[in-house]
Amino acid sequence: MKYLLDTHVLLWLLGQPERVPSHVRETLADPGANLLVSAVSAMEIATKTRIGKLPDVGVVQAWPRRLEDIGAVEVPLTGPHTTTAGSMPWAHRDPFDRLLASVAIHENAVLVTVDSAFLGLPAPTLLTW
Repeated sequence: MKYLLDTHVLLWLLGQPERVPSHVRETLADPGANLLVSAVSAMEIATKTRIGKLPDVGVVQAWPRRLEDIGAVEVPLTGPHTTTAGSMPWAHRDPFDRLLASVAIHENAVLVTVDSAFLGLPAPTLLTW
């Protein structure tokens, strides 16, 4: 099973794993689980750090190593990811969320998130609460 981590879940796994419920951590730690992280999460973290919404925790500077720390593989953005994100009939306007939803759809991955805004999209979603 493939799991795409929403940016906040990624940050929690890297710095505050106790914020992710134990049953979700167990699911993600299963040997058959393939953890994916979209390249858009790097941009979201960098942007939110730059504008002061996130503290600088060094994730972006050590991006490849930090993904390795949790056994995740980066998914680069592609044209199909971006065109689907831009054209999806979804009222949600956050470009980061739209891209994450599109990546989950194209990669046939379960999106791991606490954000209920993702429910109802054509991508399976694992809410972490």
